Amino acid sequence: MRMYDLILKKRNGHELTKEEIEFFVDGYTKGNIPDYQVSALLMAIYFQKMNKRETSDLTMAMVNSGDILDLSAIEGIKVDKHSTGGVGDTTTLVLGPMVAALGVPVAKMSGRGLGHTGGTIDKLEAFKGFSVEMPQDKFIKNVNSIKLALVGQTGDLAPADKKLYALRDVTTTVDNVSLIASSIMSKKIAAGADAIVLDVKVGDGAFMKTPEDAKILATEMVEIGKHIGRNTVAIISDMDQPLGLAIGNALEVEEAIKTLKGEGPEDLVELCLELGSNMVVLAKKANTVKEAKEMLKETIKSGSALNKLKEFIAAQGGDIECIDDTSKFPKAKHIIPVISEKSGKVSKIHSENIGIIAMELGAGRATKESIIDQAVGIILNKKRGNEVAVGDIIAYVHANDLEKGNKAVKDILANYEIVEGYENNIPLIYDIVR
Repeated sequence: MRMYDLILKKRNGHELTKEEIEFFVDGYTKGNIPDYQVSALLMAIYFQKMNKRETSDLTMAMVNSGDILDLSAIEGIKVDKHSTGGVGDTTTLVLGPMVAALGVPVAKMSGRGLGHTGGTIDKLEAFKGFSVEMPQDKFIKNVNSIKLALVGQTGDLAPADKKLYALRDVTTTVDNVSLIASSIMSKKIAAGADAIVLDVKVGDGAFMKTPEDAKILATEMVEIGKHIGRNTVAIISDMDQPLGLAIGNALEVEEAIKTLKGEGPEDLVELCLELGSNMVVLAKKANTVKEAKEMLKETIKSGSALNKLKEFIAAQGGDIECIDDTSKFPKAKHIIPVISEKSGKVSKIHSENIGIIAMELGAGRATKESIIDQAVGIILNKKRGNEVAVGDIIAYVHANDLEKGNKAVKDILANYEIVEGYENNIPLIYDIVR
């Protein structure tokens, strides 16, 4: 088998066989096939696309390129949740404790952030002493005993995806549905999930900019799951404005705690109930999504979800005192109000730019070497559809560098659109693909 023949075959619009896909994935992972040939094949795939069978075979070839976590010692149906990314996305911090409080095992593998705000691990490190480093037997023991544990991603999990993504990034072949879907699903499958709930974001702050493109991606990932025997549900949700009110690591953790206390922002609560209820149904702890939502609401009312958060943080070495007293989280030196210069209704918040502003304050990483500042970020005071008058505070900037903070104020003003007579008709949930 020659790489030359695979490139020619796909360039001419023909299907690659399972054996051909495994050949190029295995050869490239081991360093036997050069970048320039894989780049040519990726470009051919980009233009000629892959069918559902090819996409599933590519996914499993990447899964089999490295370790596959064996979580069979964990009792019950393990359901994982994955978000395609966004700004202010705190859902894992809220969902994990709520779903675990209902007895659903949540064995989560997460990463650090690059760009925008931090990843889930970065946020959880706002808890002093919290660690994701643990041997697999302890990870499994924690999930069996408290139903919730989180570890960092290992480099041995789907290494082909990591290598292929780096090549796609520099050859402008990222934006292809089959390549995106197989990349996401390979990591979820290798992480040992029995079932998967996907939060596919759409809008200004998302990778998929239109509902139509998001539906295509969601359907592709659900089809992969079906093809390889993993029950998969995709929820297509709005990211045309930041989710919730907090953007920044400790700020988002505080918002998650408030949500578990019943004081969360409406959109964050609604999305968590939608995602969480589907996780509960897939885990066979409820018969319907409606029933599962009521069960999840009860975990907040009873305090069991908040208690589950405390158990989880304590089990991984974190200080839980700040859950009851959030003033103990890292705090920024400067809190600067962003004051509106216009009257009307908020018609648009440029989500991606708001994420970049938070990153420039230190809440995210411009490069892998960047150090996260837990305390900094942005708290939104006005969201899309809200009335605003001249002089109203539309947001607060939390900064440790006053110069950066003042720049952020100007940048936030430039990324809020306020007009007369706006009616907000953008849904939080666009569609659900089963």
